[in-house]
Order: sequence, then structure tokens, then C-alpha cells
Amino acid sequence: MSLQVHMELKRRGLLFILSSPSGAGKTTLSRRLLASYADAAAHETMVMSVSVTTRSIRPGEVDGQDYFFVDKARYDQMVAGGEMLEHARVFENFYGTPAKFVQEQISRGTDVLFDIDWQGTQQLRAKKPDDLVSVFILPPSMDELERRLKARAQDSDEVVKKRMEKAEAEISHWQEYDYVLINQDIDQTLEKIDTILKAERLKKTRQDGLSDFVGSL
Repeated sequence: MSLQVHMELKRRGLLFILSSPSGAGKTTLSRRLLASYADAAAHETMVMSVSVTTRSIRPGEVDGQDYFFVDKARYDQMVAGGEMLEHARVFENFYGTPAKFVQEQISRGTDVLFDIDWQGTQQLRAKKPDDLVSVFILPPSMDELERRLKARAQDSDEVVKKRMEKAEAEISHWQEYDYVLINQDIDQTLEKIDTILKAERLKKTRQDGLSDFVGSL
């Protein structure tokens, strides 16, 4: 008669980065990914990293939920004090990731989702190389990217032009990412992202109790 013993291994959370040029779909993918894990088991929950920013709050946004809105003086103080995991200037504003919140989440086994650019990704990789998984989202074509930006009707033609110019620079960093996906279809791309997450969560380096379990065999 065999006896089966169920052992729940403690998993360390990961820093999951989605980057893309503006308009390629990372915001939509991030929202749907978070929604898909809203009712998941406790060891597979995911939260969005809340960034600090110096930009003005927009209608409908909530301080502490969408961003932590601070002035430039407070932002500089946080950077100088080592309170940021990463920080960067994007257009005319400044953004950064508070370190304390992220560390608390991954220590309890919760994944933290990041919607940041290649500069932020490089900084996070330098500080948390073992905890980071990065995915770059490409548009099907530059023409399609421009069409999506114009279809949003959020920006002037001049801003769209600047975003397209910035997109070329961002895409040039695609080789620095762990995974690269072409977002032709949002559902298929989301499915691929979910597959990546499931595989990364099972890596032996993220199973904190694995060594103890093997030693007890």
C-alpha cells in the first residue's frame, strides 16, 4: 500500500515585466492578465506595481492606486535615498518603482507586474536578476502601430509622431528581453504570456522549499 503525501512548496514571487512601444498593447495585456489572476489561488496571485510619477493626475485616476503622485523635489529625494528599484524620465515626466512594496510582495509569493520601458528593465535586472522575467511586445508592423495610436484619439498628430520616433528606439532593445512576442491577436498573445508565467513559476530557483523537500526524501 503506497502512501501519497501532498507537500505545498513555498514559491518566491517574481518581477514580471511587460514592455512595448506605446500602442503595441501592453496596457491592455496588463489589465487582462491581472483580471485573469484575480481569483487565483493565494500562491499564484499577481499585483500591479504602482509607480511614483511627477506628472499631473488625470481625470479618473486615484493617488496610490494608479500612481503615487509626487512633486519633483520629493521624487529626487526618493531617488537619492535609494527608495527606488528603477527610475527614468519619459518625455517630460519622471517615473520610478518604490522598492519596499515590491520586496514585500515577492517575499510572500506574490508576482508583481511591471509596465515599464527598456531603461527601467535594465535597472531592475541589475538589482533583482534572479527574480526578474521580461517580455517585450512587438506590433505586427509600424504602419499598424501608427494606426492604433491614431485610433485611440488621445494624442495630437505631433505627439503621435513623437511616439512613433520613440518606438523605433524602444524596439532596438528587443534582444535584451527574455521573451519577445508579436501582438497580432490580443487573445493569442495573452495565452502565450500565461504559458511563460506558468513555466517561470515552476523553475527550481523559485521553489524556496525544494531543497528541504529533496533532503527529506
